[in-house]
Amino acid sequence: MSRIPVTILTGFLGAGKTTLLNRILGENHGLRIAVIENEFGEIGIDHELVINAEEELFEMNNGCICCTVRGDLIRILGNLMKRRDKFDHILIETTGLADPGPVVQTFFVDEELREQTVVNGVVTVVDAHHFSRHVDETHEAEEQVAFADVILLNKSDLATPEELEETEQRIRAINALAVIHRTTRAEIDIKKVLEVGGFNLDRATELNPHFLDAHGHHHHHHSDISSVGIEAEGECDGKKLNDWISKLVRDQGQDIFRMKGVFAVKGQADRVVFQGVHMLIDAASGGPWAGRPRKNSLVFIGRKLDREALTSGFRSCLS
Repeated sequence: MSRIPVTILTGFLGAGKTTLLNRILGENHGLRIAVIENEFGEIGIDHELVINAEEELFEMNNGCICCTVRGDLIRILGNLMKRRDKFDHILIETTGLADPGPVVQTFFVDEELREQTVVNGVVTVVDAHHFSRHVDETHEAEEQVAFADVILLNKSDLATPEELEETEQRIRAINALAVIHRTTRAEIDIKKVLEVGGFNLDRATELNPHFLDAHGHHHHHHSDISSVGIEAEGECDGKKLNDWISKLVRDQGQDIFRMKGVFAVKGQADRVVFQGVHMLIDAASGGPWAGRPRKNSLVFIGRKLDREALTSGFRSCLS
């Protein structure tokens, strides 16, 4: 059976995450989604929608399945997987203040989950009007942005065009990879939230060939989270690449939130795709190169990244 894609939804309280969730549970989008509400005493989804939620898993009338985690995510996912004929996608909502890292890591650590699911992407809902203040006051806002594959710049209607522009600049300085959608009341085509394709490295490079040069030179912000992109022609030596990445996560894993790479490895016909979250790494085949030039693209998003050291470290892996 093919692995079920998992989307992780994160964002600050009040940013509109719950509005988005209620849309997914209430709208007639015709998609079969299992929604996991991770609630630690927060006001979660619409009380009306979950009024009969005595049992852990229940079906919404639009075909979504809903459940609540008050504890062990792996156990809930195990229960959910017994009904995997009922849904095509899993959406997990994290609590408002959490760094989504540990939730993403769950899917890398548990053997069974690794076989059955694949983390498709992290979606972060940001309050367009208050983002700059949130970032200045807490680390979590920054970390949620650093983790994102897709960012909903929500409440866009409440921000001035200048504020929106400034907020996007700040987001770009932290995370050069994420796709940003400006939204009002979290109105968005649900597919844009679900069909993220966690490895959107290709797409990011296609969209903007210079995004890898996003040097994060926005030092007037105190943010020490930035993105470093590296691109190189040629092929990697598989063993050197493995050793280098392993050492890197051992030494700097705490500060590296996300790592994504697509590599041309000597002796391997297919693209090799790496995705890392802190200390954990998942490598997979990215399918055939199919006429595209064999090259290597790699992006790090994290704290205190040393662009020169990362670049020369990677170059030493080229064969």
